[in-house]
Amino acid sequence: MFPFFAAFRSSFRILAIVFPAVAVLSLQISCAVAVAADRPNIIVVLADDMGYSDIGCYGGEINTPNLNGLAEGGLRFTQFYNTGRCCPTRACLLSGLYPHQAGIGWMTTDRGHDGYRGDLNNSSRTIAEVLRPAGYSTYGVGKWHVTKHVQPDGPKHNWPLQRGFEKFYGTITGAGSFYDPGTLTRGNQNISPFADPEYQPEQYYYTDAISDHAVRFIDEHCAGNSDSDKPFFLYVAYTAAHWPMHALEKDIAKYKGKYDGGYSPTHAARAKRVVELGLIDESIDEAPLIGKWDQVEHKAWESRCMEVYAAMVDNMDQGIGRIVGSLKKHDQFDNTLILFMQDNGGCQEGNGRQGDFKRPVEASLPKIAADTIRLDVVPKQNRAGVPTLTGPGVMPGPEDTYIAYGLNWANVSNTPFREYKHFVHEGGISTPLIAHWPKGIKRHGELERQPGHLIDIAATCVAVSGAEYPVDILTARPGVEPDKPFGTLIDITPLEGVSLAPAFSGKSLDRPQPIFWEHEGNRAIRDGKWKLVAKENRPWELYDMSKDRTEMHDLADKMPDLVKQLDETWTAWAKRANVLPLGMWRGPKKNAAYNKKQKDFSFKPGADISREAGPFVQGRAIQIQANLKSTGDGVIVAQGGEADGYSLYIKDGRLTFTSRIRSKVTTVASQEKVAAGEAIIELTLAKNGDVTIEGAGVKATGATPGPMAVQPIDGLQVGSDTGGPVGLYKAPFEFQGELNFVQVHVK
Repeated sequence: MFPFFAAFRSSFRILAIVFPAVAVLSLQISCAVAVAADRPNIIVVLADDMGYSDIGCYGGEINTPNLNGLAEGGLRFTQFYNTGRCCPTRACLLSGLYPHQAGIGWMTTDRGHDGYRGDLNNSSRTIAEVLRPAGYSTYGVGKWHVTKHVQPDGPKHNWPLQRGFEKFYGTITGAGSFYDPGTLTRGNQNISPFADPEYQPEQYYYTDAISDHAVRFIDEHCAGNSDSDKPFFLYVAYTAAHWPMHALEKDIAKYKGKYDGGYSPTHAARAKRVVELGLIDESIDEAPLIGKWDQVEHKAWESRCMEVYAAMVDNMDQGIGRIVGSLKKHDQFDNTLILFMQDNGGCQEGNGRQGDFKRPVEASLPKIAADTIRLDVVPKQNRAGVPTLTGPGVMPGPEDTYIAYGLNWANVSNTPFREYKHFVHEGGISTPLIAHWPKGIKRHGELERQPGHLIDIAATCVAVSGAEYPVDILTARPGVEPDKPFGTLIDITPLEGVSLAPAFSGKSLDRPQPIFWEHEGNRAIRDGKWKLVAKENRPWELYDMSKDRTEMHDLADKMPDLVKQLDETWTAWAKRANVLPLGMWRGPKKNAAYNKKQKDFSFKPGADISREAGPFVQGRAIQIQANLKSTGDGVIVAQGGEADGYSLYIKDGRLTFTSRIRSKVTTVASQEKVAAGEAIIELTLAKNGDVTIEGAGVKATGATPGPMAVQPIDGLQVGSDTGGPVGLYKAPFEFQGELNFVQVHVK
């Protein structure tokens, strides 16, 4: 444990309770009531897929007067870091842990290892979960992206309202249309933007919706109700400027022709400006420009991509201005800590940059009703039936397009650094950090050169709020843990970061440990002025960051002893932080050590078996016998999740079997309801796909496409389905009868 946090370690236990969001009336009354100990409101703003030099106060030409104003009145960090990717960054920011410790070392899919479960784990606590018991109101808007469960009828234990937030408006998944975003959610309910009685703008645009709801939550909080004497924590997670390049024409018009000269003029101007601003020393060599404008075939299209990108950032800045305006209206601006940062470097991904741009643009597909809930990340069409257009020649911006701005513009966004999103060289992990708090930060317009990291944000929030960081948490899982009726005590992983508050007054951060990274096998350690960094399966590179922030002069061969020392330090961290073995982000290997030899299994109620240890069902027939002391609704046994798997359960009194093969769902259910009392339930899934289920006085037969096509990613559970729901129920759908045991035979 870091010494700084010793004061925040409590000896008490807290019970995990989901607090319902409370609706409040919006009254135009000032929220000038002083809070206990004058604790600040805290607003954390996170932008998506943006480079180091995109915003004006970090060297960019994009119009960001509101962010520039916060920088002039506050503090800019020159060496602040993210994790290099979207959902690991969010897990890291929210929890104050390295992403692997929080369970999201890669993306939101389960890769069969605790560091890569794709779901925020119970050993982590979000900022909202820590600040709320300390008397803060907690609100979230925008992109969530820290859970694999995005289905409206699936588990919601890792949705915002279950992780400490009182109110939430945003998307559960990681990307989508800005005009019709998938997984749009208010509270715990998925909604359509076109059938939402609470918010009906003249034109729906997601960035505006995020900003508008942030303002709404502030206004409602300051309405003179019972919460108005509390400080608040507001998490604002924009999807701008993540692909697709969607922007309003009024914003695009500001940048018409601005990028017609290509990559070089913008790159050169930014490289000069970052030096003028003092962000980079003029003696440091800038990373080279990659793109060659004279080789670009579709120049008008390419420049339009950057015009739209700039417009997306511009619109976000406008929204931040409205948030600031709301704070000022309610006399809360001076005592609000605002932190602005980005989730990774500029995005080189080429989504939508290939395709047949000659496709017709008129409606040619069935319309989608206004109240239909959309879950798609890459929509095939809009609601009017117009196919989604991609490729050179399709000018990005409108809702029927889906295009990224590409590698060459990402290289410009990351000026003066090299590499991009995914990587842990500076171009992938360097982010602006603007800290603004008139009552708490006296350094106005200054630069802070001490390195910081996302792990420090939660620590900072804990420090300035006076909250206590919990030691452990009591979780109750009735039915899953029948021998522990009062729940299970889970140790909370201590915070990894340090508070940035000392820097607010020009003091040292006194960081006791280096800063670490791993993403997709790309790895790094920053210890003082030294940075050791490598791409996956490549040797270490060593850089002196005081003289070579752009990583242009590798010193590894000249300083092998230092490389060895830093390598050993990184490895020790990787072992304790659930990073190893390297390569787990790819998921289990095809020749993984599955339990292929064992044919017969016996499980007790509450069993939770891993993918590797469970029955190997790929291509095999399955026989199940469940011994029930009493019947009732709920899952008897489930193996797998939303893509592949099977589940035997009772729903509405009917004995039911559901299989998922490559997301294709087949269900067989009895017509009659099961009899009460003791029962033996038997299931047979033959290799030809035929299904027979019988017991408790009922029988049903049917057919599925066949046995499991692959070994399901999720493991096997008895008495509930705690992973992605296999069956047609809301997980975990715990069994309400009493199970003696379940036997599974594969052949």
